Amino acid sequence: MPFLIRQTLVYAVPLMLVALAGVYAERSGIINLALEGIMIFGAFMGVLFVRLVQEWGWFQAAFDAKDYASLQGFCFLAMLFASLAGAVFSLLLAFAAINLKADQTIGGTALNLMAPALVLFFIRIIANQNTLNMFSGDSASWFMLKKSMFGYGRKEEMGFLGSTFVDKVYVATYICILLFVIMSVILYKTRFGMRLRSCGENPQASASLGINVISMRYAGTVISGALAGMGGFVYVLTTANCSANGDVAGFGFLALAVMIFGNWKPLNIALSALLFGLFKCIAASYSSLDINGDGIYFLKELGINTNLYRMLPYVITLVVLAFTSKNSRAPKAEGIPYDPGKR
Repeated sequence: MPFLIRQTLVYAVPLMLVALAGVYAERSGIINLALEGIMIFGAFMGVLFVRLVQEWGWFQAAFDAKDYASLQGFCFLAMLFASLAGAVFSLLLAFAAINLKADQTIGGTALNLMAPALVLFFIRIIANQNTLNMFSGDSASWFMLKKSMFGYGRKEEMGFLGSTFVDKVYVATYICILLFVIMSVILYKTRFGMRLRSCGENPQASASLGINVISMRYAGTVISGALAGMGGFVYVLTTANCSANGDVAGFGFLALAVMIFGNWKPLNIALSALLFGLFKCIAASYSSLDINGDGIYFLKELGINTNLYRMLPYVITLVVLAFTSKNSRAPKAEGIPYDPGKR
């Protein structure tokens, strides 16, 4: 059970952060279909940052001395760099949608197509292969928490809570949870958040009250890009051994589904992300999943084809959307270019 909960969080936390990224853009009035592309770009830039810093040897002394606090600081810097990269990449969507008044669906799709091509192009230049890896070691040895860090021996147990939430987890997961809570509070409990949401409902009325709709939409899109870029890096850090290959397994599109299923509300999004994270965990580790700790791998013994398990998260997404999208309420002005002359 600790393994199931731990792995569910590994998949669910980046998903809910990227879904919240979509909420920020759409609450401001911009449809951000480019979440997948921004995740891919953010993941690449985060891995590139880790690789370059390792190559320069800046944190090698901390790694050799087992200075875990410094290594977590290194991970946090990589998350910030990926976030910055995602914000910059999202400016392409913001400029096209706000200044050029281009179709936002087409603009987001174009960025989704451009991101993997751009990332693979740079990876081929930097590493002369199709995958960019860390310069040395792996993400677990550099950034994962282990019970030995807290004085436990290899055969000692940390108890249920320790085994679930401390041993073999990444601090990045908890940083994302904290950020999700903070950004949710900002969106719903601050003046900035209320102004942002008003621009996605009725931009003309917002402008009449002195709110700069264009600035707020830029802010919403850039925040969306920053969160999605960070989510992309955290995803590859925790599930792909901190390597970038121009792919995030469709998590950007899953995040869109979570956002719609959650009706653009943070609490609903968190619960939806946990549901999808659970099925993603089952799809990824069904063969080694011992739910009751009795040594019986029930899902493996069912003899179901591996590809059916891999399809499970996406099939669940389609089923859930088919039954819930009718009751979803999107912001009224999302996808509609702002025209100051209209009233």
